[in-house]
Amino acid sequence: MNDPCNTTETHTVFNQPPPLDPYNIFSTDIALREATHSQAKWAESELHTYGQLAGNSLFHAGFLANENLPQLRTHDRFGHRIDQVDFHPAYHQLMQTAIEHGLPSSPWKTPRSGAHVARAAMIHLHNQVEAGSCCPLTMTFAAVPAIRNQPDIAAHWLPLITSCHYDPGNKPWFEKPGVTIGMAMTEKQGGTDVRANTTRARPLGQRGSGRIYALTGHKWFCSAPMCDAYLVLAQTDKGLSCFLLPRWREDGQRNGFYIQRLKDKLGNRSNASSEVEFREAHAWLIGEEGRGVPTIIEMVALTRFDCITGSAALMRQAVAQAVHHCSHRQVSGRVLTDHPLMQNVLADLALESEAALAFSLRIARSLDNPADEQEHLFCRIATAIGKYWICKRAPGHINEAQECLGGAGYVEESILPRLYREAPVNSIWEGSGNVQCLDILRAMQRQPGTLDAMFAELEKAAGVAPQLDQHITTLKNSLINTSNFRYEARRLVEKLAICLQACFLLQAGNALVADTFLRARLKPEGLAYGTLPSGIPCAQLIKRARPL
Repeated sequence: MNDPCNTTETHTVFNQPPPLDPYNIFSTDIALREATHSQAKWAESELHTYGQLAGNSLFHAGFLANENLPQLRTHDRFGHRIDQVDFHPAYHQLMQTAIEHGLPSSPWKTPRSGAHVARAAMIHLHNQVEAGSCCPLTMTFAAVPAIRNQPDIAAHWLPLITSCHYDPGNKPWFEKPGVTIGMAMTEKQGGTDVRANTTRARPLGQRGSGRIYALTGHKWFCSAPMCDAYLVLAQTDKGLSCFLLPRWREDGQRNGFYIQRLKDKLGNRSNASSEVEFREAHAWLIGEEGRGVPTIIEMVALTRFDCITGSAALMRQAVAQAVHHCSHRQVSGRVLTDHPLMQNVLADLALESEAALAFSLRIARSLDNPADEQEHLFCRIATAIGKYWICKRAPGHINEAQECLGGAGYVEESILPRLYREAPVNSIWEGSGNVQCLDILRAMQRQPGTLDAMFAELEKAAGVAPQLDQHITTLKNSLINTSNFRYEARRLVEKLAICLQACFLLQAGNALVADTFLRARLKPEGLAYGTLPSGIPCAQLIKRARPL
């Protein structure tokens, strides 16, 4: 009688690609290597090291952190209120590795030429394997300029913020070697309209900058509730104001900070976004009363920049997965990369990914020149344009990459479902598409120099490509009269974004990529990916994008 447990297998596994990981995410990314070599050559060794970590131990930690989600414990076993979020060790591994390598601190701790470019490249690597942990990393990084507005508070906090030590302990900030910073602005009744916030702040003694106030209210979104402090907005008698609110009070007691629940989100699931309540929570006023939005706005701008960088990173990982798969998988006796239609799709995806990276790193370069007024104005408008366009392109791009894998790209063993769920958060967080477009109009009206700075950037490519010159001229004519901008904003911002990407790619100096982008995006022949015009050197673009 046959033993059913000893039956032979019915099939042999073949025609499957080898695992992509482990691999060095930096050294196999030609576009990223070229950009950092020209703009931050001194950082190449560190980027190579982090690229190896990202494509190996951190890659696997990313899966574990998303399979074992954070858990809220409002009370301990004795009934004491603790408001603690517990994370899987993999999440702490991701945070510790990133902080020890300076992802939230390096440009502030060691400012030098190319510092923001190098840091953007590091975030580009980290985002590819685990984007949820990038939320507290980004907010910690972005909080520095706002806190600098209050030198007496900054003297105590900035050394800890820029420390390369990660301490996840639930204890007072002044007992830690390093801290992380979050942000809580949104309230349920206002959303993006923060001036509708109802959280109130009253002075606990003397009022004014650097003084302690008590805050009472509710925040609809508080991301990373285990951070050590948060920049928040609250109303005083003089209007909306900015505060630094720690989880522990200055006397070592728990602050009036209560986590109501964790958000059950589409993506970004390793990160514990929450709803919180303030009950007479102590917080220091940062800047002047009634000037909350101008005080916190640079933090908002930097988080928007990281949304661009994050979206570009997700797109790069999607391309890497798709190209790797199609370089090994055979259909009708040929690998998929030899099929003309698949070549069209993969080349188009690679082109979009590289243009997104170029946009991100160009803004990073402007952050490296804060004293240059022209660069400052360019950064102001380019960040909003990139936040709209790059973040808007990512979900469709990643979905197309999934199609290249077929059903294998739809199952959770692949990283692509996580990339796809992650992509929409960057277009929503810190201002949706409409908010970004209207912000561009606001910048054009209140700071006319921003538009001049943008066209000065575009003029750097003047005379190189007649079709680009024509598009720039058309854009200038379209923006002479902005009376209908509120209706046409998305169409105009899209054209601005594509022209800027063309300019950045031309300046980067790779003729293959730049010329293809000009042909494919300035006169598009189709609306879907994979509709590149005839004569495009698809095989060369695919080879350039291949991770191994």
